Parts: sequence; structure tokens; C-alpha cells
Amino acid sequence: MARLAGKVAVITGAAQGMGEAHARAFVREGARVVLTDINAARGQVIADELGDTAVFVEHDVSDAAQWKTVVDLAERQFGRISVLVNNAGIIGPVKGLLDFTEAEFLQVCAVNQLGVYLGMQTVVPSMIAGGGGSIVNISSIAGMLGTGASSNAAYCASKWAVRGMSKLMAVWHGKDGIRVNSVHPGYILTPMMVAATDENGGGAADAIPLGRMAQPEEVSNVVVFLASDEASFVSGAEHVVDGAMTAG
Repeated sequence: MARLAGKVAVITGAAQGMGEAHARAFVREGARVVLTDINAARGQVIADELGDTAVFVEHDVSDAAQWKTVVDLAERQFGRISVLVNNAGIIGPVKGLLDFTEAEFLQVCAVNQLGVYLGMQTVVPSMIAGGGGSIVNISSIAGMLGTGASSNAAYCASKWAVRGMSKLMAVWHGKDGIRVNSVHPGYILTPMMVAATDENGGGAADAIPLGRMAQPEEVSNVVVFLASDEASFVSGAEHVVDGAMTAG
């Protein structure tokens, strides 16, 4: 039996990279999926490829009104939401604290931090009405340590915030049958990471004990597990996918 049969999922940032991999994995495992992204053209192409069990909506995660539109569409199209994957994120300028502007800081936090908060705030009522669910918030190894190829003050701050919010929501909504976990990818071969490191895993891979950067699908395997009933007692935890990079 498909591992996510009967699940209705919302996956943000699903037009490329890890979000696209998550969406494809979820449909393959039997879920009905709402893909969201600001890249409408690419997002619609992916949804069309995935067929009748997927639908795309253009969506800025930092806009509360747009979150309501996403939830309304999901419930109208597929039913109560049982899985939320808060995947959308940006890195922002890779530069030091003294060079970072207030506007740049707030832009990164609006997507990476506020977007996750608004997603949970808007989706949780649908999950409660449906008897529970699973929220998977994509953080980063920069939410575990002060490190990462793309580290800057805003990115690290936002990813630590995702980790903290995940724990708090797991405690607050456990009684509602809602599990909340954070996933902390290391160096993953996505367009965003390649742009930040200006390479395809060369020098960056030297810092990874496994000796390579990961494919997005390797993160999706963890996300699918956390969304599935196999993880029925897994909540409030960090799940690091980094090839042992943060173990040393």
C-alpha cells in the first residue's frame, strides 16, 4: 500500500529543488498534493505532469491572505489537510553582519520564518477538524549550528526560529493529534545551493564526511517518513540530513 494513501498535503516552494522532489515523492506515495510557489510557470508544469492528484497555486508564503486561499483551495479540491510541508525559503545575500541591511534581514525572515508561522497558523484548524496531521518544517544545518555555505545573520536566525517554532507547536498541538518536526538539510544539490556555492558539489563536498552533496530526493525520503503513519510517535524533533557534516 502507498505510504501516504489518503493524505492531503500542502507543499510550499514546490516549483524546483527539494520542494519539487517532495511533491513528486508524495504523489508517488499516494497523497493528493497542493503545490505552491511564486514561480507560477514552473509550478504549473510540475502539477500538470503529476496529474489529477496534484494542483498548483501561485503563493507568497509571507502573505496571510494568500495562505487562506491555499487552504480554501486544498479543502475544496481534496478535503481536510493532513500534511503541511513548509519548504519555501530563500538564502539572501551572502555577506557579513556589518554589511547586511535591515531590509535584507527582514526579507529573509519574512519568507523563512514568518512564512512557516503563517502556514502553521492557517493550516492547523483544517488539521484539527480532520482529526490530526503532520507538519514538516524545513530548516537547515544553519538552524543547528552557526555554519553553512550560505550562512548570514538573517538565514541563521530564521532557520533557528523554524526549529524553535516546530518544538513549541509540537507541544501545543500534540493534544490535537498533530505532529510537528523540523528537517535540517546540509548541502543539497538544488539550484539555490548551487547558486550560493557557485559549484556543483566540488569544494563544498570536502566538508562532508560522506564526501558528496546530497540529491533532493534523499531529503524527500525523510519528509515522506515524517508525513506517514510510520512516524506516528515522532514529534518535536530535529532530523538532520547532512552526511554527518555537523557530527564532528
